[in-house]
Amino acid sequence: MSNAIRIHHHPLSGHSHRVVLFANLAGIGHTLVDVDLLAGEHKQPAFQSLNPFGQVPVIEDGETVIADSNAILVYLARKYAPDWLPTDFALEAQVQRFLSFAAGPIANGPAAARLITVFRADLDADHAAAVAAQAFDRLEAHLEGRDWLVGTRPSIADVAIYSYTAHAPEGNVSLEGYPNIRAHLKRIENLPGFVAMAATPAGLAA
Repeated sequence: MSNAIRIHHHPLSGHSHRVVLFANLAGIGHTLVDVDLLAGEHKQPAFQSLNPFGQVPVIEDGETVIADSNAILVYLARKYAPDWLPTDFALEAQVQRFLSFAAGPIANGPAAARLITVFRADLDADHAAAVAAQAFDRLEAHLEGRDWLVGTRPSIADVAIYSYTAHAPEGNVSLEGYPNIRAHLKRIENLPGFVAMAATPAGLAA
């Protein structure tokens, strides 16, 4: 497959990583375009012409421009990797549920906690830790006796929750008490095509 898809991303963004990860897992040809968030490139007219919200990731697939990591996952799965999004209505609804989970408790919990330590975000660390604990308690219970979040094979639901869950310790949120979550992360990491998110530079994290 040609490298027609351009993924505008930042290497330390978990939202970006879930798209890059999925493209690699699904064998979708792509090129990466770095967006320097620390320099404010996402606030410049050139980038905001792609996404007026000024957020990464954004993909360009020919003339089609898609923003929002979960929307991108659905688009890429439907167009290029249908095995990653069930066609059964009930299973697809469960996938959508976990996309909402990624956009809600995961974003407001472990992702927010990591924003504080990595990007110096002005957020409430105690609140983020509490949301993360509640989210991980639910995720741990759901994964009891399961290999994957939905059905019997990996889906974009697993990809959506991976990045900020795996990197929760960077936000001082421990995964020590969650063996099912840790095993689930390891299964994703063992999939062919897995690529890790870039490590946070030592001088950047608090």
